Amino acid sequence: MAVPELISPDVLERVLSAALRGGGEFAEVFAEDRASTAISLDDRRVEELSSGHERGAGIRVVVGDTTGYAHTTDLSERGLGAAAEAAAAVAREEGGGRKTVELSGSRWHEADGELYPADVGKHEKVALLRQADDAARSSGKAVVQVRAGYADARRLIQVANSDGVLVGDDQVRTRFTVQCVASGDGGRQTGYESVGLTTGFELFARHQVEDVAAEAARRALTKLEARPAPSGVLPVIIRRGAGGILFHEACGHGLEADGILKDSSVYAGRVGELVASPLVTLVDDGTLGPEWGRYAFDDEGRPSKRNVLIENGILTDYMWDFMRARKARRESSGNGRRESYQHLPMVRMTNTFLLQGDDDPEEIVAQTPHGVYVAHLGGGQVNSATGDFTFGTTEAYLIENGRITEPIRDTNLIGNGPDILAKVDAVGKDFDMGPGTCGKDGQAVPVGCGTPTLRVTGVTIGGTAGA
Repeated sequence: MAVPELISPDVLERVLSAALRGGGEFAEVFAEDRASTAISLDDRRVEELSSGHERGAGIRVVVGDTTGYAHTTDLSERGLGAAAEAAAAVAREEGGGRKTVELSGSRWHEADGELYPADVGKHEKVALLRQADDAARSSGKAVVQVRAGYADARRLIQVANSDGVLVGDDQVRTRFTVQCVASGDGGRQTGYESVGLTTGFELFARHQVEDVAAEAARRALTKLEARPAPSGVLPVIIRRGAGGILFHEACGHGLEADGILKDSSVYAGRVGELVASPLVTLVDDGTLGPEWGRYAFDDEGRPSKRNVLIENGILTDYMWDFMRARKARRESSGNGRRESYQHLPMVRMTNTFLLQGDDDPEEIVAQTPHGVYVAHLGGGQVNSATGDFTFGTTEAYLIENGRITEPIRDTNLIGNGPDILAKVDAVGKDFDMGPGTCGKDGQAVPVGCGTPTLRVTGVTIGGTAGA
């Protein structure tokens, strides 16, 4: 199925030319058509069943270091022209003269899906939620509450600019989540699990909703027997997939070029330096399909790329959007992203992960006499300027005499991103990643995060029991 054309190339050429005649050095049109569905089931009842549709375009005009931006829901030539005039006025009317734009041959990417979610009836989607509810409750009588969620979105974008770029991308994403609450002598405990891919309804051929629900229920039930978490500095083993969010937040944001150019990142000016253990290779890859952060073209029309950020412990590069790359006189790395046509793009991660190593995950545990095994992480806070972070665990266990033993209550991992990278002393040959939503400067975008099983020689555990 071909990508629908949102605005004709002839209209785009005239709008861009008008933006340049207003004094712009660079002009861009970003058009978007997004349709989405969200359904939630709470305690066997459908609490939400909503559909949304938005369509519009944002126009950016750049003069020197000044950017003007305007957006509109009117995709007619008249509406786009008015937005272009407004953006050019903000950017500063200098230079004038007659400038024209000729767009090169267009490139279009079709969606990476076989079955568009919009072609599936809502009753089928609700049925999946009910199946998940039944599966979670069958895990044990202690499961007292189940909340399941389904979401899909189809996002069509078209990007044209005064450099002659004209591209389109059809992005389809589908996600399923389950949250369970278990009640017992250990109080009320929560377990959560989600799956999501940049693909259509065939997500459910790869992931059974009963398995997602069972995993969420297992987490909640396990924590009913949890003991207080230790406190102090301990070796920590992070299960495959579980550490992705930690490295995304504690390290990834510090490698985005906006912070680098402002000298507000702990990694600024350190390309070529050893910033991590030689076992660490950190990659950001927008081409990695069908993972959650995958796309063919970024929101500035640049092709997505596989970017090696840290290789064998050496910092090799940063992530770049078009404007920061332009300022640094280099090419974009395909990391220009925006939440919608109403927002200016900025440099953002896509699918960010550590490459797997050669160690056997079971041996990593067996060779750790005492520590904490983190099977699942929740949210956290990070200071990108220093790399300091605090992350909460949502499933963790003690390691005693080289064995994973008792579950521990939710606690915090406290540390510093560069310090954690330097203390990685074992990297497993397994790997997994999952979906997430990254917030930055008020904008949220889908991202993927992943790791193999790995060990950090010392992390501060914010528990209540003595280490």
